[in-house]
Amino acid sequence: MSSNTQVLRRAVLTQNPAWAQLLGLCPLMAVSTTVVNALGLAAASSFVVIGSNVMISSLRHHIPEQARLPCFVLIIATFTTVTTLVLEAFSYELYLKIALFVQIIVTNCMILGRAEAFASRQPVIPACFDAVGTAVGFAIALITLGSVRELLAYGSLFRDADLLFGQRAGQWTLQLVETGPVPLAAYAPGAFIVAGLMFAMIQGISRRHPDVKKPGIEGT
Repeated sequence: MSSNTQVLRRAVLTQNPAWAQLLGLCPLMAVSTTVVNALGLAAASSFVVIGSNVMISSLRHHIPEQARLPCFVLIIATFTTVTTLVLEAFSYELYLKIALFVQIIVTNCMILGRAEAFASRQPVIPACFDAVGTAVGFAIALITLGSVRELLAYGSLFRDADLLFGQRAGQWTLQLVETGPVPLAAYAPGAFIVAGLMFAMIQGISRRHPDVKKPGIEGT
């Protein structure tokens, strides 16, 4: 297996920001009420983490050591601003639902952590693979939690898909049961309960799998 493939696999599995490192849990809990909300934040976070990792890696030899973190924050803030403007322009109703958590991506410890631990110390290609793996891992956690919560709270999947995919997606909603069996899942207490059960299940699986042990944030 090539080193870049190992970097990608490690970022998705052993260093998964949500279920291994427990990073970015605030937006994970708050936004994952539906699959569509989760997809929206996952796309926004992916653009920021990939763009900022590549940029930071490209400029790593030109960023002064004493100004390292302020420069990282400035780069991440630039990509966050671009993401915010794109969402406002093309998916404003969805943006209103997830606006707060898009705007604070710049302070997301998951993104800043990968910039500091990996992108600032590695060439562009490995940094890009690490960013893609981090984005995929966070997206998997977001979408999985969003799917479970939407099923429990509303009995459906892809509710309000038109907010992200346009009017023609209004018929994409899959209403699997008439009403959700656990309405609490749509609220904050339900988010903590569902996420806690999912984390416990993932940790149980990881103990049986030799590749998903001892998570960390090492850059190498």
